[in-house]
Amino acid sequence: MPSTHSRTRRVAWTSLALAATVGFLPASPAHAAGSGTAPKAKTPVQTYGKLHVCGTQLCGEAGKPVQLRGMSTHGTQWYPQCLTGAALDAVANDWKASVLRVSTYAREGAYRADPKKYTELASKLVDMASARGMYVIVDWHTIHPGDPHEDLAGARAFFKAIAEKHKNKNNVIYEIANEPHGVSWATIKAYAEKIMPVIRSRAPGSVILVPTRGWATLGAAEATNEKLVIADPVRDKNVMYTYHFYATAGREQFLKLLDRASDKLPIFVTEWAVASWNGWGTDYPMAQKFVDLMAKKKIGWTNWSLSDNHKDLSVFKKGACGTGKFGTASLSPNGVWVRDRIRG
Repeated sequence: MPSTHSRTRRVAWTSLALAATVGFLPASPAHAAGSGTAPKAKTPVQTYGKLHVCGTQLCGEAGKPVQLRGMSTHGTQWYPQCLTGAALDAVANDWKASVLRVSTYAREGAYRADPKKYTELASKLVDMASARGMYVIVDWHTIHPGDPHEDLAGARAFFKAIAEKHKNKNNVIYEIANEPHGVSWATIKAYAEKIMPVIRSRAPGSVILVPTRGWATLGAAEATNEKLVIADPVRDKNVMYTYHFYATAGREQFLKLLDRASDKLPIFVTEWAVASWNGWGTDYPMAQKFVDLMAKKKIGWTNWSLSDNHKDLSVFKKGACGTGKFGTASLSPNGVWVRDRIRG
């Protein structure tokens, strides 16, 4: 999701509606030795171990379905004050998040502008989340142009570096592109078949998340549906498909599609919000329907986003991260609501 959405995205979603300073601070993980004698709770990674895909589910090392719940960063070129060690302590220990999505934009002043800086920043955030016992989704955040092949060389270099650096970790998940649009499922699948070997050659057992067409809506935002993916899936193990929704925009049509598709495909909702895609509005009843469905079917999710701007989708009050305090008093109304859903 961009900081300011394009006219193209506005048209796509409007049409659908009408038709229906990073700090690498040492962590204090939950399992660390304390002054008392009571045993500390296990972290999510300690509890579930290395994840894999079993049928239509994401499963832990013991073979049982797992639902990960957590947050997505905004673009890492923005809101660094919300990605400090103290912020991640709050997300991991108070919010009880089991996963952090780290969004590295391919463009918009990020990777293309300085590949070394943003690769190292993503890697640092992987380490920070790992130190706190969370799983990490490494997101190659493509938006424009809609064909992910346009940033293929960058994606290859980025995932080569990240997978090589973190190949011995058991908590890293790879999201190989964000929101393709204006291209066919065949084009997206072909892109996946080019990127996945880069990761597999270094981290062969990792879970890989493949985007779907229509802004990762399984085609819903482009007047199609999940049938194309079901008929022609990516032929690889440990693959899941991404799905995005914004509660005030997608509504019942998107809810029904997610319910239907998750019966046939392993789905991970890597981006959603109570607000619309433009950052404004709240529809808590509709959002709760999605949350309930995802809980029932153990569909993992990350909410957009760890930021403190003036829009409704930010989980922190405007400017709150700059104080360095991340208790509940720093949360926006959206943040209070989302934190409660992460905690379960």
